Amino acid sequence: MRLTHLTLSNVRSVVQATLTPGPRFNVISGDNGAGKTSILESLYLLSNGKSFRGRVGDGLVRVNAPALEIFARWDTASGAQRQLGLRHSGSDWEGRLDGQNCQLLSDLCTALASVTYEPGSHALIDGRSDQRRRMMDWGLFHVEPAFISPWRRLARAHKQRNALLKQRGLSMAQLEAWEAELAQSGEVVTRLRADHIDALAPLVALWGQRLLPELGEAILRFLPGWKRQELSLADALLVNRPRDLATGFTTAGPHRADWELAFAHRAQGERLSRGQTKLAALAVILAQAEHYAIQRGEWPVVLLDDLASELDPQHRESVLRALATAEAQVFISGTVAQDLSFPDGLDVKKFHVENGAVREI
Repeated sequence: MRLTHLTLSNVRSVVQATLTPGPRFNVISGDNGAGKTSILESLYLLSNGKSFRGRVGDGLVRVNAPALEIFARWDTASGAQRQLGLRHSGSDWEGRLDGQNCQLLSDLCTALASVTYEPGSHALIDGRSDQRRRMMDWGLFHVEPAFISPWRRLARAHKQRNALLKQRGLSMAQLEAWEAELAQSGEVVTRLRADHIDALAPLVALWGQRLLPELGEAILRFLPGWKRQELSLADALLVNRPRDLATGFTTAGPHRADWELAFAHRAQGERLSRGQTKLAALAVILAQAEHYAIQRGEWPVVLLDDLASELDPQHRESVLRALATAEAQVFISGTVAQDLSFPDGLDVKKFHVENGAVREI
């Protein structure tokens, strides 16, 4: 997919800005606090329903403005032109997709897909498991139509079981009923997640070789959240029931699913350097983008926030060379556009943000 038009207003310090992006690489430069990241946040908001720096109500709407507004138009690989508009006050929102009102934010997020690398993305490797689960589920949400229904059922059953575990004099019949629902939907979600990680694994190995060849083969492994090889989920819930009643929450299951990334030339448990962790996270993100492209026939938009300050010059050049071989439209923010060395002949469009205003350079 190729964005051809983007308008945003009242997004952090940006009062109003309009961009006509190029089809391949778009570099957005500006001083710290000028608003360059706000442009990437706007695109992320359209495709994820929130900012990668927090909730919309936590400062994304410009101070004293009633709401932010974003409008995007893009071309698909099939030649269709699509458009999406969003107005968000931080609590309430209104959206239109291809001229029709949207009732569900998920409908907007399905239409325009993006993957994002930003300063906090290293947590994908060394942070909490919930971020890695979100990454898995983002991929399945976009490429596997059969995922969303059991995922919603699982979330509801997990919430209901936890509520029952906290009750005094709980109904055992109710607990068993919700455990049956949790087990049934959880097995489906877990199978889909496991298949997704299996499909990502060779692509992660490929991007790992491009970005971190010194570490050897990148090995991606799925962790289901319970001893799946030994017990069904229904049996695991039953075995853990006494402990869960004591703690008041479900201690094992798909809500604890995870994945881990290892490298052939790194001993088990040996930590990566900060720079290596960032590149490993980027390898997984770009593998996810390529998997989307394989499944959907077009690349999602790739957003790289503050790339120059996150990576040294040698690795920045490796990233840009690798991305030049893909068919993605890429947006890169940074303080100085000259910090990026693109391969010769690459289509690069540059924008500069100053005092909340954007101009093409």
